[in-house]
Amino acid sequence: MTSEDTHILVVDDDERLRRLLKKFLSENGFCVSVAENAADARKKLSLLEFDLLILDLMMPGESGLDFAKDFKKDNPTPILMLTAMGEGEDRITGLECGAEDYLTKPFEPRELVLRINNILKRVVRETPKETLDHIKLGELVFDTTRHILSRNGTPIHLTSSEASLLNILAQQAGNILSREELAQLSGIAGNDRTIDVQVTRLRRKIEDDPKLPRFLQTIRGQGYVLRPN
Repeated sequence: MTSEDTHILVVDDDERLRRLLKKFLSENGFCVSVAENAADARKKLSLLEFDLLILDLMMPGESGLDFAKDFKKDNPTPILMLTAMGEGEDRITGLECGAEDYLTKPFEPRELVLRINNILKRVVRETPKETLDHIKLGELVFDTTRHILSRNGTPIHLTSSEASLLNILAQQAGNILSREELAQLSGIAGNDRTIDVQVTRLRRKIEDDPKLPRFLQTIRGQGYVLRPN
């Protein structure tokens, strides 16, 4: 598995750390989503599959320890636990709850990448992750692995934002996603209007008539849904 194929969920109540981790890991080629607490993480996990979780041990509400213990009951996705100095006993408990590794704050970002890569190399999944490699949109085909849109083998240019947005919609084809969810999962910065603009641009590339969309539909009061062939 290469970094480009790896989707990481960072779960931490520290907004500054979430922002820094997303920036650094993205610059190192990983696809990154973030969650501010356990409840937010569960919401993200209900929408997408992740290859690894970076989980803060101590969070308000449901702690990282409790979340990990419950999550690992039926999910083989590896967890890298972030801990503060002096939480030695909790680190041991975290490993007992199923976390594959832990890293003590503060840490060197390069060490984080090394630990992530080591986990991904040694973890053997109990079942292979099922993925939909391609979706068809009329005469168009979108490769969800390489994020390439093409017509009869000829690539159609997508901006990074358009490709990210289409990939999220493709992974959740048939499911309605709110503008907020699309912004968070795709990593597109801005507000609801920003997502609307990206949707409009994307429709120009995938729809025969962007004003009467067949594939990328608006669900009034809820958001957007992609309905492939």
